Amino acid sequence: MDYKKAGVDIEAGYRSVELMKEHVKRTMRPEMLSGIGGFSGAFSMEAFKNMEKPTLVSGTDGVGTKLKLAFLLDKHDTIGIDCVAMCVNDIACAGGEPLFFLDYIACGKNYPEKIAEIVGGVAEGCVQAGAALIGGETAEHPGMMPEDEYDIAGFAVGVVDEKDLITGKDLRVGDVLLGIASTGVHSNGFSLIRKVFPMEREALNTYYEELGATLGETLLNPTRIYVKALRSVKDAGVRVKACSHITGGGFYENVPRMLSDGVRAVIKKDSYPVPAIFRMLAQRGDIAEEMMYNTYNMGIGMVVAVAPEDVTAAVAAIEAAGDTVYQIGGIEAGNKGVVLC
Repeated sequence: MDYKKAGVDIEAGYRSVELMKEHVKRTMRPEMLSGIGGFSGAFSMEAFKNMEKPTLVSGTDGVGTKLKLAFLLDKHDTIGIDCVAMCVNDIACAGGEPLFFLDYIACGKNYPEKIAEIVGGVAEGCVQAGAALIGGETAEHPGMMPEDEYDIAGFAVGVVDEKDLITGKDLRVGDVLLGIASTGVHSNGFSLIRKVFPMEREALNTYYEELGATLGETLLNPTRIYVKALRSVKDAGVRVKACSHITGGGFYENVPRMLSDGVRAVIKKDSYPVPAIFRMLAQRGDIAEEMMYNTYNMGIGMVVAVAPEDVTAAVAAIEAAGDTVYQIGGIEAGNKGVVLC
């Protein structure tokens, strides 16, 4: 008896590391002091030593049951982008710049090519966010997970000067809400999606004119990373007063998190186009509108609050970063919360 016969292939682990090295190289930053394969990752503080009060911000998350679609379609090259996005978008929400990222992949059986494909997506997400993929772990769990399944989680660290933290404390009545477009469902609400749509290859590979793609392609479209858009706004000299990453819990749970006491967010539902996938989901599942806005991003992945005089500059900066943005509402006096009208 040996470890391989028990279900853990150490040589497959070595092979996975070799295959992922090329992906990791794409994410290198000058501050990264260690290579892949060490016991820990080292990152120089040179990147932020000139800040007045450098403040670390962090985020950790996974992809949830969106993974089930990746398993069904045997498509694993974008799931890593989702994992990075869910972490770095939260950091960007606080005004931070992501510095480095670590991933954790648990699998029933280590198939090196598949693991490398997953990590390739992680690396792409890191490139989009400007973060270094500084380390990670691939754990083989025979007997705990089916051989063809895996789970992925990530952890990111960023930095912001304390004076630039986005807290919502400076929100004022009359401030304007800008909504940055999502790329679809992102990585939330898939437990409900899997109840509405048949989780079969034939159904997922069906092309829909209104989607402009197959159902599977639309649902697996990776989560948008908003780091560059928010950095562009900051570089334009615009102060973001408050920011909300629209993830699980949709508008009703996430928007209030950006607000200070005594003000409410008023969002106009007709101020931007809702992507077809959400309309299809609501119709096929007979899901009430309130539940849709309480579960999904409905086409807006990030909500940003700015002063009225900064709207033009903020919109131009977001568009210059390659994102689509809409003026979706404003800040009014009232009990802390969100009103959709």
